[in-house]
Amino acid sequence: MSDFFSSGWGVYIALVTGVGIVWCLYLLFSQRKTNVTYKPDGSVADTGHVWDDDLRELNNPLPRWWMWMFLLSCIFGIVYLTLYPGMGEYKGTLGYSTTGAHDASVAQANDQLKPVYAKYMGLDVKQVAADPAAREMGQRLFLNHCAQCHGSDAGGSKGFPNLSDSDWLYGGEPQDIKTTILGGRAGVMPPFAHLESGQVSDVANYVRNLSGLAADQIKVGRGADVFKANCAACHGGDGKGNTAMGAPNLTDKVWLYGSSEATIVETVTKGISLLINLGTVHDLTTVLQPGFIGGLLLLALTILYLPNFLISTVAYFAGAGFAIGRETLISPLNFKLGEIPALPILGALPTGRHPLYLIDAYRDWETDRKSTRLNSSHRL
Repeated sequence: MSDFFSSGWGVYIALVTGVGIVWCLYLLFSQRKTNVTYKPDGSVADTGHVWDDDLRELNNPLPRWWMWMFLLSCIFGIVYLTLYPGMGEYKGTLGYSTTGAHDASVAQANDQLKPVYAKYMGLDVKQVAADPAAREMGQRLFLNHCAQCHGSDAGGSKGFPNLSDSDWLYGGEPQDIKTTILGGRAGVMPPFAHLESGQVSDVANYVRNLSGLAADQIKVGRGADVFKANCAACHGGDGKGNTAMGAPNLTDKVWLYGSSEATIVETVTKGISLLINLGTVHDLTTVLQPGFIGGLLLLALTILYLPNFLISTVAYFAGAGFAIGRETLISPLNFKLGEIPALPILGALPTGRHPLYLIDAYRDWETDRKSTRLNSSHRL
């Protein structure tokens, strides 16, 4: 029942489950005394249902052994639903939950691993990094939790930073990295749809020129003004970025989404947001490298998941929201993104409160921007 916020769903499921069991028991006991009906010639009578001219449905009662198995199955279901959760929001007399079992297992594993990690707790990151055993443990943790996006060699992919170079969006100090790991990062750049196509092309050439790439120098000259008016607030007047807000350094020849003019134009026009980013779905698939057979299996799994995705979408816009994975709650008014399966289609999940929130935020930003430009023109 973690998939829905509304308690009404719990009542609905409990009613469907309870009525289903009662109906099965009624059907079983109503048919237990049915006797065999014979024709005058001594053959067993049929129900009148005939298929293919000679395939008749006889009116025999259910075998006793089958009826007892059916009854025992219903009794087992009643006992199970009494002890364990299954009747909507009823938690069962044993208080069992998969989340609780997982947490207990994690706590037990942590207790067992405490002696292993104890000797590193008092050391700083540089000292830990110098220990071969610690590096091996870190590598295994990285492969389990980080390689799905950043690659097994930490080389990253389109939209996923390369962790093996010296470029850091949010800072490369140990505390910065800890903050990133524990809290995650959601890179967001608003779309500059108000710019004309010529202005976008000019600023794209200016950005390419900042990192020494080939660019049209006439457009570079015009793009400098567009950059100062629209981009410098985050990336800085010199284009060297801002680690406080994760704005990339545009002068170091490190490109997260690509350095071609077409890619930069798309970035400026559409922005970068993991809110509804189907490009992330493609990137996740690329990082997983499933191969031909794995790709077919991944496609089949995605198709099977589509009904759930559609139901979750309806639940989201209905206001109830939905949950997926571990401690992930998404609704128009509540948002918490926790651990989710490495399924590419889940790359389209929001990483902020909700689409309408960002749309409203962008509208507010655009309104303020137009007001600022209007005041500037009045001063001129």
